[in-house]
Amino acid sequence: MRREPVILKGNCLDTLKTLPDCSIDSIVTDPPYELGFMGKSWDNSGIAYNVEMWRECLRVLKPGGHLLAFSGSRTYHRMTVAIEDAGFEIRDQIMWLYGSGFPKSLDVSKAIDKGMGENRQRQLRFTEWMRSTGITAKQIDEATGTNMGGHYLSSASQPAIATADLFDLLRPLLPEVPEEIERLVAERTGIEWTAYKNRKVVGSKESNLLAVAPGQDNDRSATTLDITAPATPEAQRWQGWGTALKPAHEPICVARKPLTGTVASNVLEWGTGALNIDGSRVEHNEPIKIMKAQVGGNKVYGQSGRYEETTELKPEGRWPANVIHDGSDEVLAGFPNDAGRFFYCAKASKSERNAGLEGLPEQITNTKTPPGTKGSNSPRAGAGRTGGAQNFHPTVKPLALMRYLIKLVTPPGGTVLDPFLGSGSTAVAAILEGFDWVGCEMTEDYWPIIEARVQWAENQPRTLL
Repeated sequence: MRREPVILKGNCLDTLKTLPDCSIDSIVTDPPYELGFMGKSWDNSGIAYNVEMWRECLRVLKPGGHLLAFSGSRTYHRMTVAIEDAGFEIRDQIMWLYGSGFPKSLDVSKAIDKGMGENRQRQLRFTEWMRSTGITAKQIDEATGTNMGGHYLSSASQPAIATADLFDLLRPLLPEVPEEIERLVAERTGIEWTAYKNRKVVGSKESNLLAVAPGQDNDRSATTLDITAPATPEAQRWQGWGTALKPAHEPICVARKPLTGTVASNVLEWGTGALNIDGSRVEHNEPIKIMKAQVGGNKVYGQSGRYEETTELKPEGRWPANVIHDGSDEVLAGFPNDAGRFFYCAKASKSERNAGLEGLPEQITNTKTPPGTKGSNSPRAGAGRTGGAQNFHPTVKPLALMRYLIKLVTPPGGTVLDPFLGSGSTAVAAILEGFDWVGCEMTEDYWPIIEARVQWAENQPRTLL
């Protein structure tokens, strides 16, 4: 008897409790990676580390049922420990390799320029102007009663900006002071610009420099530091250093609910406990090198020995591996002779993401910076975009990948659960593979997307499944 597909709308911690014990054959899910992706609160809640949630998954899963859970390379360990603490056996890890993605790395040299470097540039602009006035270090020391003269005129070693009180003592010795220098002094003193102008004891002609909005850096050239070579010796020393590698893989935890008895007895009783090896073999079109045993001359697999070239093709395909890749040029370059050994699929295209959603309005993916805040006008944050997508979920997994994973761990006629349904890719993949499904999703904005994509999948001709 087929299960009625259902979206459990709400927090999975609550909705999972509505499912009966031992009613699910497999779990294939893409939980939050807990990285705060794009500023999303759902990706920084700790739910993927919640042992209680994974314990509910264990409860509803049949003995021997498999769990496949995506995660990020940086947070995989915490999720996997929570899964294990809930009572699952950790069986393996599948690596999904891909060529897309960009490093979220801090450029150390530019960070130095933005920190001490930018401050040093301000100091050097102050001291350069002070030198241009002709004032001497001796005059500065005598007027201020300090030994700061050399620092206020320095072009290299320990430059400094005078505080407002000391600068006031120097005004009788100085020509008309540009606004840029006044602003440097105000900033050095920690006085808001308007208040600083009102407390000046000696006025100066206002310059034609552009006014700076409150809260913005008053150093006009500082805005260019992020696209120029390091400006300071300290920054130059660390040029080329960063804080992150380019992301090129996502790990998938392979876990299993403990068996009742042996694998054979568990499979006979519950229909779960094993992987669909033959149904998940990897197609290939190149000859396979078969190993020839050292003794006896019989051809065998898995024994040490020498390779014997053969033109034989294994018609059923290669044994599924714990590596999956996206077929990109970057990945193929890294596996020039072995890429055919692994299952591969491209990342989800726009047409795949939006299939069945023609009736829904387009939306631009929510940015990580709210409108009106610093950085919200950046193209990377979404500014200037005129188009969008009906499926605006930011982490849609490709259907081919989800179909492959579901087929690997779900027995014929089985039911797949996804506690984090997102935009519904697991449900769509389950339908296309002929499985029943149940999914939990708490974000109301995604419910219409799931429902439309599910309807699209149900309407596909059986010959496409």
